[in-house]
Amino acid sequence: MTTPSGDRPEDDYWRRPPNAPSGDGSSDGDGSGGAGSGPVSPGAASTGVGPVAGYGGPPPTTPPPPGWRPPVHLRVAPPRQLPRQDMSGLDAEEQRGQWVTWGVGGSAALVLVALLCLLCSRALF
Repeated sequence: MTTPSGDRPEDDYWRRPPNAPSGDGSSDGDGSGGAGSGPVSPGAASTGVGPVAGYGGPPPTTPPPPGWRPPVHLRVAPPRQLPRQDMSGLDAEEQRGQWVTWGVGGSAALVLVALLCLLCSRALF
């Protein structure tokens, strides 16, 4: 469990600097706003150096020249034509699959009804 009390000095490196504005205009969470609550570089804790300056943003980048594209090393073959589907054959197989599904479901229902009758007869007699 984490505690926001600020009692742990090893967490000082990860704290928000006291002068950094937060998104909602509040302080850094613990209400102190003191100099000890800012991030400290790993070696600075023993040397007495103050908090590290804020984040300066990412380094600048140069955009690629206009029209630049990555080099293409492999040309892909165009897609091939798929074979035609036998719609009447597909319908027949779907009907057979539906009969199998109904058969398995009916068999399971018969077994469950038989078990229910067996259990009810034992409870009554």
